Amino acid sequence: MFIAMNRFKVVKDGLEEFETLWRNRQSNLHTVPGFQEFHLLKGPEREDHQLYSSHTVWASREAFEDWTRSEAFRASHRGAGGTRPLYLGHPEFEGFEVIQTVDREGRAS
Repeated sequence: MFIAMNRFKVVKDGLEEFETLWRNRQSNLHTVPGFQEFHLLKGPEREDHQLYSSHTVWASREAFEDWTRSEAFRASHRGAGGTRPLYLGHPEFEGFEVIQTVDREGRAS
């Protein structure tokens, strides 16, 4: 399993626009082999921004990398830079290999 995250530092007066943009965007993730789950997370508030993170779960790193090279990826990201500046800096990517999972019954894998 592989988890891909992007951190966004969103300017305070752009929070509603940022959330609306994400809620209304066309997502093609469900069409991609290996995709399991997506979450948009709202994190801590700072003096000059609100932290958000997009969080996708993939069957493997290879499945995620295949997504980044796909037409579905290009279609989902078309026009991504076309809105007014909502961010402080660029989104920061973080990728994680899952080494342990504990389920609701307490079973570790």
